[in-house]
Amino acid sequence: MGSLRVTEIFYSLQGESRSAGFPTAFIRLTGCPLRCGYCDTPYAFRAGEEMSLNAIITRVAGFSTDYVTVTGGEPLAQMHTLALLTGLCDAGFSEVSLETGGALDISGVDQRVTKVMDLKTPGSGEVERNRYENIPYLRRRDQIKFVLCNRADYDWAKECLAEYALVSRCEVLFSPATNLLGPTVLADWILEDQLAVRFQLQLHKFLWGNEPGR
Repeated sequence: MGSLRVTEIFYSLQGESRSAGFPTAFIRLTGCPLRCGYCDTPYAFRAGEEMSLNAIITRVAGFSTDYVTVTGGEPLAQMHTLALLTGLCDAGFSEVSLETGGALDISGVDQRVTKVMDLKTPGSGEVERNRYENIPYLRRRDQIKFVLCNRADYDWAKECLAEYALVSRCEVLFSPATNLLGPTVLADWILEDQLAVRFQLQLHKFLWGNEPGR
């Protein structure tokens, strides 16, 4: 079945997305082709442990949860991630989600998986890497996320909402980049413009800071 390089497997509360707050098993894969200025997991860029897909699924099955998230780094940068996602679905987990930066092709992701895909803003430093061809593969159960650094990012994100009709395609998440944009400022902008988006904060950072494995 192949293998993957894994930075960590851990059990915590989901800090983001529609399932925020639910106890979740996380599989953090190693490696990422992007270098976003606000990245909070640079420790996942390299190293890690090579694990078979069966070993990964067995480890996750040891946690008492039906929620599993495959994250990174950038999970789709590794060859056998698609097989892992399918294997997790086949193993009977009721909610399998993929967190992806949006620079790599998502068309092959198992239809049972919930995709949480970024569109990188200008403030991230990686806006040129966005793969807009991914957008047609997003369904109602999926989510698209904007991490916003400033007002220019917010205005850019609003343009994307209109250009790609994102709100009618899937759930849209707006998050303030930590220490770059005040949460209250972003919340006020959303309310002022009456945007049909979900404002979100990273719950795990309020609980445990930026500690690996949490």
